[in-house]
This record gives sequence, C-alpha cells and structure tokens, in this order.
Amino acid sequence: MDPETTSPITTQRNRGGGWITFPFVIVALSLAGGGWTSNLIVYLIQEFRINSIDAAQISNLVNGSTSFIPVIAAIVADSFLGCYTVVWISSLISFLGITLLFLTSAVHSLRPPPCGFDESSSCQSPTKLQFTALYTGIILASLGIGGLRSTITTMGADQFSKPKDQGVYFNWYYVATYVVAVISSTAMVYIEDNISWKLGFGLSVAANLLGLVIFLLGSRFYYLAKPEQNPYKGIARVIVATFRKWKVPLSCKSEDYYYGHDAEVNTNELAAIPTKSFRFLNRAALKTDDQTNSKANPWKTCTVQQVEQLKNLIKIFPLWSSSIFLATPIGIQSSLAILQSLTMDRRIGPHFNIPAASILVFVLISTALFLIIWDRLLMPACQRLLNLSLTPLQRIGTGHVLTVISIGISALVEKKRLNIAKSNRDLKVVPMSVLWLVPQLSVMGIGEAFHFPGQVDLYYQEFPVSLKSLSTAMIHLIIAIAFYLSTALIDLVRNATNWLPNNINNGRLDNVYWVLVVTGMVNSGYYMVCACLYKYQKAEQVNESVRPASDAEKY
Repeated sequence: MDPETTSPITTQRNRGGGWITFPFVIVALSLAGGGWTSNLIVYLIQEFRINSIDAAQISNLVNGSTSFIPVIAAIVADSFLGCYTVVWISSLISFLGITLLFLTSAVHSLRPPPCGFDESSSCQSPTKLQFTALYTGIILASLGIGGLRSTITTMGADQFSKPKDQGVYFNWYYVATYVVAVISSTAMVYIEDNISWKLGFGLSVAANLLGLVIFLLGSRFYYLAKPEQNPYKGIARVIVATFRKWKVPLSCKSEDYYYGHDAEVNTNELAAIPTKSFRFLNRAALKTDDQTNSKANPWKTCTVQQVEQLKNLIKIFPLWSSSIFLATPIGIQSSLAILQSLTMDRRIGPHFNIPAASILVFVLISTALFLIIWDRLLMPACQRLLNLSLTPLQRIGTGHVLTVISIGISALVEKKRLNIAKSNRDLKVVPMSVLWLVPQLSVMGIGEAFHFPGQVDLYYQEFPVSLKSLSTAMIHLIIAIAFYLSTALIDLVRNATNWLPNNINNGRLDNVYWVLVVTGMVNSGYYMVCACLYKYQKAEQVNESVRPASDAEKY
C-alpha cells in the first residue's frame, strides 16, 4: 500500500510546524489584546464616573469572562473551525474592541466632560451613547482575548510532534504570558496614570494589530490540524448508548465490541479490548443483534475508541479538581497581599512609592525568571548529571508544596506586621517595609512556574487528540472557578468571623492564612493520592518527554 495514502497526518506534519513557527506564535500571543485590563477599574471611575463598587464588579466580570470564554472557543475550534481560524477571528474582535475603548478616550463626544474645579459644580453623567460605546468595547475586547487564550496555546503546541518539545514550548508560553503581565501592570499603568489614557489605549491597539499581522505572516509555516468531526457529539453518544443498553450484560470477548468500519485502517488508534475501569461504559460499544461491524447507529453503538476517550476524561477529573483548590488559595493570597501592602511602608528610596496593586509584580517576575532558569539551566543539568527530569504530575506536585509554603510564610509575616501595628496604633502606616511581602510572593511565583505549565502539559498529553483545544482551556476554567470561589470564601470569612474587618490592623489576617495552609495541605494530600493512582494514557510519550535529549535531538 502506498505510504502517502496511509499516513495523512505525517504528510501534513511534514508540510509545516516546528520551531520556525515559534517566534510568530509567541509574538502574536504576547502582543494581542495586551494591556487594557490592568487599569480598567481606574478608567471607569475617573473617566466615566462609575462608582468604585460597580467598577470593581465590572472588572470581576471581565476577568471571569476572559477565563470562561476560552472553553467556548476551544469547543468551536475542536468541533468546527480549527485553532488557526479561531485565533485570527478572535484577534480581529479584540482589535475592534480595544479600538473602541481607544475612541472613548480620544473622542470627546464618547466620554463625559471633566468635572469642574469648583466643588459646587456638578459632574455630568455619561449618556446612553457613551455607555454603549464603553460596554461594547469591553465586551468585544473580552470576547477577543478570551477566544485567543486557549486556541493559540493549542495551535503553538500542535506545531511540535514530540512531547519534549511541547513541554519546552509551554514553558516559554508562560514566560511570555508573565512578561506581558509585568509590562501591563507597570509600564502601561504608569502611562495611563501619568501621561494619558489615549496613549495607553493607543499602544494597546497598536500591539494588538501588530500581533495579528505577525501571526498572519507566519501562516505558510504553520501545521494546521483540521477537525474531522464534532468530538463532543461522540461523548454524548457514549452516554446515551450506555443508558440505552443499561440492562445488556457485559462481555469479555473483543469480537463482541464495535471498533468502527475503518478499524483496520486506524488499528493503532483503537484499543484492542475495552479496559476494565468504568466497565459500565463498555456497554456503549457492545454490538447489537441487528448490527454489522461496518454499520451502526451512532446513538446506540459507539466505537471502543470513543468509550476509552470518555474514560480518559473521567480519570483526569480528580487531578483537575485538585487544581481548583490550588488556584483558589493563590487568588485569596493575592488579594490579601494587596490589603497588607496598603497598610505598610511602600517607600523605595526618597522619591518612589510602590503602588499597592503593583506588589503582585513580584509574583510575575519570579515566575518568568524561574521558568527561564529552569528551562535553560536546571532542567538540562538534571538531565545531564542525574539522568532524570520531572514528569508533569511531579511538576504539579512540586507546585502544590511550594504554594503551601508561600502561604505559611504569609502567615508568619502577617503575625509580625500585626505585632508592629499594635505597638504603633496611632500611625496609619505600619512602620514595616512592604518588601517583607516579597519572599512569600516570590515562592508563590516559583510554585506557579511548576504547576501551571505542568498542568497544561499534562492535559495536552492526556486529552484525546480531538479535544486538544479543550485541554489547554482547562487551566483557564480552573482560574475562572477559583476567581469566583475566592471571592465567595472571603465574603464567608467576613460574615462568619471578625478576622477581616475594614481595618485589617484590628483583625486576624494571620488566622486566615493558617486556615489556607491547612486547606492547602489537605488538598495536596488529595492530589498526591490522585497522582499515585493515575496511570498515564500515553506512557511512551511521557517517557520520551522526560528522557534526556541526545546531542542529535537538541535544537
């Protein structure tokens, strides 16, 4: 048989992909949609006179939406359009939204006039047209950046056939993400606060357009994986077929199961016999009396491959759920660190004060720096000297441990801050440098350098091939759930205890941290159990990804 007719995937792979695509994808990721969310609350309050609580709620909705939208975009990419199409459409939508936000800052008729200097003069409220322009811009920009996040991640990983190269890509993906976050939280905020909103949004528009152009310039180099069918329909069919044949007895004979009419062509992709885990799902692949191996009602009889794909998703769910309770304490710790910094001495030298929100930049910097050090120095040294490397599960587990340690450091630092505050009750600013928060934030950042790339790598390797876009969107879904859950938990603590009063100098913030430490330890134990019981679905790829590269394989 002609090899070209039997290996369409290999043929497509040879037509594109590889490290030549890396600059185009990373630059597009770095520039597209950058910068506009960092200072959104201040823009809403200062320029549109929206009250602070409403502005914070709008910001919360934006942050939550830009983490949920990647899941929807992943479904569209996996089922219909493919990653490439979703990426450029999302970039275009983001460009339109940010352009509209730029116009609200540049065109006087699209924002309310400034308030008069006279205290007796009233401030004019925004008109319906002005609100429409503002909210339309926010919605479009949120849709664009949300649709871009997971699909460009998946498309970048699709350019590499080896898990080892994919792991390196995910490391640099997070380096780029965190570097952009640092720039957005510092330089962009400074420009908008001290120069003009027009310049700040203008730079965001230019960055978004440049990112889209660079991404399109790399089109001829990309490997484009096209969706063949809707994979989510296959999952639904397995569930329906299982219940339709719930009373049918299971069989131990492979010939009693349906492998599809093209089973002989795709033998390598199909299981020889259904696995024993979640055996009740095997009913979905049982043949019926009125069926031949070449034809089956897809809502009554599914292939063994479809059944095993659903089993894989179920098996990875406990690991995924543990990450929700890993990300939630991180979100709470970040919010509380800002509250701490507001009460501390933020002076660096005689003329500079660190903005309270900018204290989280130390998390971003430590993550980006450690990822670079890990990829360039530590990981090659471990492979060369010790002949070993960390699997994705081991990286995530290391992140769990470091996160608990960082929260413990937070509790100790807060105890010291409270003691100093009690000794200086007359002072509004506690005579304690805000740099005391740097160790806990740095350890948190190093923990994120382990567990976030590890999770993306794990999901990408273990999810079915047809669900690759969804695999990279799972981390965004975790962040979205953790974002809302952390808000709810802080409200619960405020209502149930006196640990978080308006003035945290009169509270017991250290107790909140200790509760998070205990919660984190329990969750880490839960993760360790799940990780020990989990068996990689593609063990040979994992072994390759952690095997030291020979000189011929190094890039």
